[in-house]
Amino acid sequence: MRPRSLAEFVGQRRLLGPRGPIAAMLRRHTLHSLVFWGPPGVGKTTLAHLLAAERGARVLTLSAVDSGVRELRAAAAEGAERRLRGEATVLFVDEIHRFNKTQQDALLPHLEEGNLTLIGATTENPSFALVGALLSRVRIYVLEPLDQKDLAEILERSLQDRERGLGGLSVELPESARSELLLQADGDARRLLNILDLAVQLAPESDGRLKLDTQVLAQAAGQSWRHFDRGGEHFYDEISALHKSLRGSDVDASLYWLARMLDGGADPLYLARRLIRVAVEDVGLADPRALEVALAAREAFQALGSPEGELALAQAAAYLASCPKSNRLYSAWKKVREAIRQQPSHPVPLHLRNAPTKLHKDLDYGRDYQYDHDFPDAIAPAQSYLPQALAAAKEPWYEASERGFEQRMGERLRWIAAHRTAPGD
Repeated sequence: MRPRSLAEFVGQRRLLGPRGPIAAMLRRHTLHSLVFWGPPGVGKTTLAHLLAAERGARVLTLSAVDSGVRELRAAAAEGAERRLRGEATVLFVDEIHRFNKTQQDALLPHLEEGNLTLIGATTENPSFALVGALLSRVRIYVLEPLDQKDLAEILERSLQDRERGLGGLSVELPESARSELLLQADGDARRLLNILDLAVQLAPESDGRLKLDTQVLAQAAGQSWRHFDRGGEHFYDEISALHKSLRGSDVDASLYWLARMLDGGADPLYLARRLIRVAVEDVGLADPRALEVALAAREAFQALGSPEGELALAQAAAYLASCPKSNRLYSAWKKVREAIRQQPSHPVPLHLRNAPTKLHKDLDYGRDYQYDHDFPDAIAPAQSYLPQALAAAKEPWYEASERGFEQRMGERLRWIAAHRTAPGD
């Protein structure tokens, strides 16, 4: 069922529609080097071959998994020979993100000379996987997962096509099973067709008809994982969505992304660590209990395991999302670290130093230190606890917000500042 022409290609309307960049390229009868970036089963390989056919170019195919510099040079030599005859050559490299720097550098002169037009396909972010010199010579096109309408069109074609599909068989696909199949495909046309093909082989025959009910489809689909690549692009997109939903105080969205990642096979303890990070970075002192809740959720998961322990993570996520938020401590900590990097190592003021020996005392260590508990409210007046060079010039690093517990902290800090005045003031 692989499309034989661009007219048969389904999806990617943003690129292939009348105003899309690929449509514009084809109208100009040109083909530049490019990389298709997108999830599996959305047409990267198919589109590469169709574009080459539109240009009348020969396609040489390499897989970055098992090809090296020798194969690249052989392809370039063939491209150079064809170029002398006025013919174009497209080098299609699947999984191009797996090429190392040496292999990518080996491509550059042949692209410059025009011996090859490169079309790469990758599921990884090209800006991370490709060297700058190669990125500057290609254009990146992002392919999206197929939507339900696209998948439904591919499914219907497969059921009706008598030459390449299942049109020669009497396949019965009830609406409930059809909906389940589209859901199982999860935006991946290859997965859709594989499940359909296996379901037909497993389906019982009755009166010459093959009935693909939900039970048969479940057998064909097996254990379904969502689009999720541990440590890959989907992983970082979804963890970003989870963190930002927690920060944005959206409980439902936080639970959704947490469940999506668990469903996709993410490490629950990694997610527990992310919840702890949200507690200290985004909730902070607006609710000091948030850290306790996040730590308790990790401990509960370690005690219970999956799936029971996942509820503890969900409980913590809901709590964190509903908390008042403050990043004042997080910001203050960054300012302090930056000040330390930019300043010399100021000595500890003498009055704050420990004086365990007579020599230390003779050198004025600890002299004029005011023991806070000797004063009303345990506040020593006019005593500084920072090096003088910092205390004299700086703005406060930490300023409490007016949210949650931090509002009370702010009131307390302002009260302390008012009481820390010089004697006689």
